[in-house]
Amino acid sequence: MTKPSEDLTVLGIETSCDETAAAVVTGAGEIRANLVLSQLDEHRPYGGVVPEIAARSHMDHIDRLVEEAMAEAGFGFAELDGVAATAGPGLIGGVFVGVMTAKAIALAWEKPFLAVNHLEGHALSVRLSDRIDFPYLLLLVSGGHCQILAVEGVGRYRRLGGTIDDALGEAFDKTAKLLGLGYPGGPAVERAATAGDPAAFDLPRPMLGRPGLDFSFSGLKTAVRHAADKAGVLEGRGDDQTRADLAASFQAAAGDILAERCAKALDLFKEDYGRRGPLVVAGGVAANRSLRARLEEVAGAAGTQLVAPPPKLCTDNAAMIAWAGVERLALGLIDPLDFAARPRWPLESLTHGD
Repeated sequence: MTKPSEDLTVLGIETSCDETAAAVVTGAGEIRANLVLSQLDEHRPYGGVVPEIAARSHMDHIDRLVEEAMAEAGFGFAELDGVAATAGPGLIGGVFVGVMTAKAIALAWEKPFLAVNHLEGHALSVRLSDRIDFPYLLLLVSGGHCQILAVEGVGRYRRLGGTIDDALGEAFDKTAKLLGLGYPGGPAVERAATAGDPAAFDLPRPMLGRPGLDFSFSGLKTAVRHAADKAGVLEGRGDDQTRADLAASFQAAAGDILAERCAKALDLFKEDYGRRGPLVVAGGVAANRSLRARLEEVAGAAGTQLVAPPPKLCTDNAAMIAWAGVERLALGLIDPLDFAARPRWPLESLTHGD
C-alpha cells in the first residue's frame, strides 16, 4: 500500500476515556502539536474512571485544547485537509463530545470528517513513529483490550486471538488497587516491581501451552488477591517489600503469558504471510519497559524485531487519531456527518467504506 501524501494535514481529537487530547499531524509523519490533558486527579479518589466526570471534563476543556493545538501547530482551520475524532469504542459520553466537536469544525470549515476507531489509532500508530510497511503482527494491550491481530492494511485486520475475560491493563489496575499501590495502576505496579523479586510468589499463567492464541487474566487476578490476603498485604497492609515482590511476580506472570502467545503468533504469521513479523506492540500497556524487554526477546528468537511506538504514542493521545485520519483520508475513506458514536466497535469489523 502506498504511503499517504506528505501534503496532508489532519486535526485529531481523542476523548474516549479520561484524557482530553488534540493534535495536528501531517502526511509526512510530522507531529506539529500533540496536547493531552489528563484527568488523573479527578478520578484518583474513586480508584478508577467515572464516566460522568470524564464526559463533563471533556466538555469543559476540548474547545480550548483544540485552539491551543492549532496555534502550536501554526495552522489555521482553513489549511486543514481533514478533521478526525475517535468515534468509538469507549465511554460513550466522552466519545460523543469529541465526535460532535470534530463534526462542528468539519461542517464550519467544509472539511472532510473522519470517524476513527480508537483501536485503529493504536494499530496504525507505529506507522507514524516508524513508517513500517504492511503486513505486520500486532499485540494490542491496553486497559480495555488485549488481542493479537494481523494488520494487512488500513481497515484490514484479522483477529488471531484475544482475551476471553479481562484485559491485561485492567488486571494491572486491579492488582495495584489490591496492593494499595495507587492509581493509575499500570505505572504503579511497574514502579513497585522494580524493587521486587519476580520469583517470590508462584502465580498461575492461565492458557499457557493451550492451543490457540487467546488470553485469560481473570484467574491471575484472583491468585494475586489470595496471595496478598495470605501474605497480609491486601489493600496496602503489611510491608512494602512483600507488596513489591507480589507486583514483580504478577508482572513476570503477565510477561510469560504474552511471550508464549506472541511466539506462537509469529509462527502462524509466517505460515500465512511468508515471514515472521515484525512484531508490533501498541496500547497503554506497551509503555511497560519490563514487558517490552520480554517481547524483544521473543522477536529476537524468531529472527525478527519488536517495533513499538514511543510511550507518548502508546497511551491515549490524539496524534495517533490524527495519523489514522491521514491514512484513511489518503484512501478516500471519508465519513458522513451523521456517523454515530459507538461505545463498542470491534477492530476486525472495519471495512473500507464502513
